[in-house]
Amino acid sequence: MPVWCCRCSLAGHFRNYSDPETEGEIFNSLVQYFGDNLGRRVKAMPLVEETSLLEDSSVTLPVVVIGNGPSGICLSYMLSGYRPYLSSEAIHPNTILHSKLEEARHLSIVDQDLEYLSEGLEGRSSNPVAVLFDTLLHPDADFGYDYPSILHWKLEQHHYIPHLVLGKGPPGGAWHNMEGSMLTISFGNWMELPGLKFKDWVSSKRRNLKGDRVMPEEIARYYKHYVKVMGLQKNFRENTYITSVSRLYRDQVDNDGQDRDISTQHLQIEKSKFTKRNWEIRGYQRIRDGSHIPFCLFAENVALATGTLDSPGRLEIDGEDFPFVFHSMPEFGAAISKGQLCGKVDPVLIVGSGLTAADAVLCAYNNNVPVIHVFRRRVTDPSLIFKQLPKKLYPEYHKVYHMMCTQSYSLDSNLLSDYTSFPEHHVLSFKSDMKCILQNISGLKKIFKLSAAVVLIGSHPNLSFLKEQGCYLGYNSSQPITCKGNPVEIDAYTYECVKEANLFALGPLVGDNFVRFLKGGALGVTRCLATRQKKKKQHLFVERGGGDGIA
Repeated sequence: MPVWCCRCSLAGHFRNYSDPETEGEIFNSLVQYFGDNLGRRVKAMPLVEETSLLEDSSVTLPVVVIGNGPSGICLSYMLSGYRPYLSSEAIHPNTILHSKLEEARHLSIVDQDLEYLSEGLEGRSSNPVAVLFDTLLHPDADFGYDYPSILHWKLEQHHYIPHLVLGKGPPGGAWHNMEGSMLTISFGNWMELPGLKFKDWVSSKRRNLKGDRVMPEEIARYYKHYVKVMGLQKNFRENTYITSVSRLYRDQVDNDGQDRDISTQHLQIEKSKFTKRNWEIRGYQRIRDGSHIPFCLFAENVALATGTLDSPGRLEIDGEDFPFVFHSMPEFGAAISKGQLCGKVDPVLIVGSGLTAADAVLCAYNNNVPVIHVFRRRVTDPSLIFKQLPKKLYPEYHKVYHMMCTQSYSLDSNLLSDYTSFPEHHVLSFKSDMKCILQNISGLKKIFKLSAAVVLIGSHPNLSFLKEQGCYLGYNSSQPITCKGNPVEIDAYTYECVKEANLFALGPLVGDNFVRFLKGGALGVTRCLATRQKKKKQHLFVERGGGDGIA
């Protein structure tokens, strides 16, 4: 089966000679784009057989971004040459930080020492650059202030780094699939991306913003519009599915210019002769008629921005695959909206103690569906998310938390008519007759008849395209990557994976689950790549004797 194969770099070009018309049409825009930006004549993208040798490996894309949610969008924005500067009249409330910023006011934040700037800052992210960028964009937001950003943005096209952003759906990623009836946990302005205020966008669409929190569908539309209005759409490819991302190694002794997959044994024996360089990205693009066109890309750097909503968490117990057991809010919401659960005498079982589980409780409660709410923690556990949310701003979640505390099950009473919580319980199994067995920490078991069950205990990213499912990138290489428990281990200031050079990760993959913090990942990655690009140009200049200039 043919694949389309892209190979381009700052000094590169496409080589081929006759492509079938259908494949050529799909990627004409990509070819035209790189031709325009690199100022070179670009020919049609080559097609090679899947089993053929991949030659001329000196030609690669500088960056491929996997994932087109807010992380990938923000990274594309900065790779496209947008640079943040300290505004002329801005004064940051943190006097120490402001003093540091004044020292290099003439430089963009991308060109400054991020470790120096972020030193001593504290915030709700464990990544220092995320805290830094957030306090520049939303000064003292965690103290309840709504100060304007102290940054202004300039488009400096000479800083553009060629890149592609690959996503399964339209720009915005998982936001297009979220339950539309729920409000976002964050304020609308915390969901916005640099250069386009969310409130301004809402006003331009003649929509009324009734409160500070908004519907996910509004955020999804904003992200899609953002890519268009910022001129980023030429970097984005929708309906793309990644099947493998693998490392290629270059033999420094053999100068025939070919990249080869090197066996692990061979690599260990001859490791001094090889230098890691390029990535091979394989996958397929789904086109309008439903057919798939395989592709193969080569990249010098890969950035993982997939988020963590791909694979819902499972209990891994007997009966979990019965059709009455759901694992996502959209599934449960659809069953509610179709009236499948309304008027049922038997309760719905909801498993989990996070905000998504709380959303499910509210959805059922508001539709008069009785609820059994099961979670492993104590209601007094300080790590419960409800304890971190101000009551005035999140009254609906505190309503759920109040019920969790005051309407718990006891041996002396039966299930309550609308809602009963089961703290410090877990589900042992589901039965084919729509019953479940619960067990508390003392080992006492209880059986209940259900109308449905919803398991909402978090989710995992789908990194099946990486070796070992990407587990080797985490702090605990024996466990799957998760946002909270086992994020990807990165350099704190570059976001480069500690265990894999030229591979970057940002957003929920590194623990930044809130949009306001994932923007720091784009800053860290951009600074790292821009610095390396600058060093590469200086090296070329020296090699040429300093007299020929740089093309």
